[in-house]
Amino acid sequence: MGLDDDIAILAAAPLFGFLDRDALRLLTFAAERRDLADGDLLFARGDPADGGFVVMAGTIRLEPRLAGAEPVRAGRSALIGQLALFVRGTRPTEARAEGSAAVMRITPMLMRRVLEEFPAAAQAVHDTLADDLADLVTDLDQVRELLEIIDGISSGDSSGDRL
Repeated sequence: MGLDDDIAILAAAPLFGFLDRDALRLLTFAAERRDLADGDLLFARGDPADGGFVVMAGTIRLEPRLAGAEPVRAGRSALIGQLALFVRGTRPTEARAEGSAAVMRITPMLMRRVLEEFPAAAQAVHDTLADDLADLVTDLDQVRELLEIIDGISSGDSSGDRL
């Protein structure tokens, strides 16, 4: 793949689509690229999460966190480990290549460098993450309300009539 192809793949990835060409070029040149064969382990559950991965080619299979759930398949331009772009933690699941695949690893240090050199990108990332957090809070509020209704039903409270 050439530079233009790599930039186009990054531009299509969540969180990177609003970066300008120079920021994407910096990511392309400075990120670590890794080629994987079928079945190769990208990371295991519990491994240190020291960066995010953008799928450049092929498919990465993410094992389900819960027993009985379906695995998630991440294809070209998918971003795996968004939070790991900013903070270190541990991987919540296992990821393996399905067929041959290629990924680009973006470390928190590289992400910080891009955001420092491109303030408009930093603001866009901030706004996107703030929107995601607001959506999460809204979803959690809805879950709380449902749990309160369920709790009311189980305790004999008439608020269960709202179902």
